[in-house]
Amino acid sequence: MMALALAVLIGLSLGILGSGGSIVTLPVLVYVAKIPPSQAVGMSLAIVGGTSLLGALLQFRKGNLHLKAVMLFSVTGVLGAFLGSGATHFLSKQALLLAFAAIMLAVGSLMLSGRPRLKEGRKCQVWPCLVVGLVVGLLTGFLGVGGGFLIVPALVMAAGLTVRMSGGTSLAIIALNSASGLLGQARFVRIDWGLLVPFLVLACGGMLAGLAFANRVPEKNLRRIFAGALIVLAILVGAMNV
Repeated sequence: MMALALAVLIGLSLGILGSGGSIVTLPVLVYVAKIPPSQAVGMSLAIVGGTSLLGALLQFRKGNLHLKAVMLFSVTGVLGAFLGSGATHFLSKQALLLAFAAIMLAVGSLMLSGRPRLKEGRKCQVWPCLVVGLVVGLLTGFLGVGGGFLIVPALVMAAGLTVRMSGGTSLAIIALNSASGLLGQARFVRIDWGLLVPFLVLACGGMLAGLAFANRVPEKNLRRIFAGALIVLAILVGAMNV
């Protein structure tokens, strides 16, 4: 029940920020729902991908989705996610969770220090988008995260999108990368559909709420709260696996 309640918060973060919720999905599945890490990675991809797909469709209707950037990031991102999924099973449970804790700590620290000044309005550059898309895709398949916390600033810097446009575009890229990573993970693990379906439904509910209040919630304060939660969670996960 606790894991299902947290699913709403994951969808809420994705809806408001276009990122963020996916990075806590794996710890929730492992430590709250008691799912083995290797299996939780695949379930995380399904939850994050499904929720992001719903958000991307809604953002497309609002005109907040850049199709060219989606295609460029996804060309290499989908390949990277499929390749990254195969590496998950070469690591022990301890090493996998320690790697995840390190990424959460780094991202939380960057979010807490404040968003860098990004230049908007440049043309969508092909090679930067392809390279960054590959890196994010590898991370997606390997750790079961959507990578939105990397995609949003990358879209601003490499594709020249506004932050608002990057949020909607990020959701479409996350959905495609997650689908590819899930196909790769499906070769190795069995999905617990009994938990996955209600988790996904509640996450989608959170996504709808997040999109509805995206223009009303102070993004700066929300990012600081989320960054603090990431740092605390990273420390806890790291301490439990040292």
